[in-house]
Amino acid sequence: MTPSLPSRYRTGDFAYPLPESLIAQTPTRERGASRLLVVRPEAPTEARLDDATFAGFPELLAPGDLLVRNTTRVRHARLLGRRPSGRPAEVLLLHPGADQTWIAIGKPGSALRPGKQIALDDALAVETVALLDGGERVIRFVGGTADDAIRRHGRLPLPPYVSREPDARDEVRYQTIYAEREGSVAAPTAGLHFTTELLEAVTRQGAAIADLDLEVGPGTFKPVEADEPTRHPMHPERYTIPEATVAAIARARQAGGRIWAVGTTVVRALESAADGDTLLAGTRETRLLIVPGYSFSVVDALLTNFHLPRSTLLMLVCAFGGYETVMTAYRHAVARGYRFYSYGDAMAVTSRAAA
Repeated sequence: MTPSLPSRYRTGDFAYPLPESLIAQTPTRERGASRLLVVRPEAPTEARLDDATFAGFPELLAPGDLLVRNTTRVRHARLLGRRPSGRPAEVLLLHPGADQTWIAIGKPGSALRPGKQIALDDALAVETVALLDGGERVIRFVGGTADDAIRRHGRLPLPPYVSREPDARDEVRYQTIYAEREGSVAAPTAGLHFTTELLEAVTRQGAAIADLDLEVGPGTFKPVEADEPTRHPMHPERYTIPEATVAAIARARQAGGRIWAVGTTVVRALESAADGDTLLAGTRETRLLIVPGYSFSVVDALLTNFHLPRSTLLMLVCAFGGYETVMTAYRHAVARGYRFYSYGDAMAVTSRAAA
C-alpha cells in the first residue's frame, strides 16, 4: 500500500548535511547509555525538543500504554569466498528459497551469474542458479548445506556505513537483548538501546510490552533515487504479528493507552496489517512505503534512531512527526553532536503530528 496521491515533497527535501564524524562506528560503552532527543509535536510545523538520555525513556510512557518491539535476530548471513580466478567475492543470504535454495545478493555481480561458483573453502561452495529482479539471485550450496556455510563462514552483516569488520562486541551489541528467530540482515536498531532494567522500568510505569517479527532486508539501506518518493521500488519484508499482540493492542486502545512502536520496522508491520478498524494477525509480506501524507491507523508514538538522508526510513519518520518538525529535530541533533545511524542515539516522537 502507498499513499493514494503523490507526496508533495521530493526526495531532495529529505537530504540534510551530516558530518562524517557523527556517524557512529561503534556502540556506546554500555547498552542504554545513548542520548535521547524527545520530540513533542504541537502543531504541523511546531514542536518542543528536549535533550535527554535513554535511561529516562520509560518516564515517557503512561499507564495503559503498549510498547511493541521487533524480536527478529540478525543472521550471520555474510559469506566471503573466492572466484575460480582467486579473486574475492561476497554473498549475502536473504532468506530460504524452494528446494534447498536460497535467495541472495552479492558482489561483484559478475561472480554470481548462473552456473558460476564461489568457493567458501576447499569443500563448500555457492553456485548461482538463476537471476531475479532487483539484483537478487537464486543460489544453492555445493558440498554442504546453508547451515554448514553459516556455521563455518557466516559473518554478521554490519551496515555499509560502518567502515570496519565486525568484532566480538558486535556479536552482542548488534542484536537486541530480546532477539529470537533469525531472519534479518540488519538489526531493528531502535531496540538496541534496551536493557533488562529499562524494560522492567517500562512495566513499572504501568505500560505493557508486545512483540512482532519483521525480517529486515538489505533494501533498508537503499537510497531513494527517484525524484518522486512514491516511485521508489519498495523492498519486500516478511512480518508476523501474533494474535497475542493484536489482543494487547485492543486492550491498550480500550484503556486509552498509546501504541508505541520501537522502530520503523514495527511501524511498517503494524500499519501493513491494518484493515480498516481491524488489525490482522498472521504472517504476510509488506511493501508499504510511508511518506508525508500517509494516514496512520495503529501507531501513536515512535521510538527510532536517526536515519540516512533521502531514505524511506526518514520519510516514514517525517510522515509520523511532521516534515518540518522532524527535519528541525535532525538539524538540532546535528548541531548538538548526536550520534547517527545504527549504533547512534535515539529519538522519541511522543505523538503523531497534528493534521
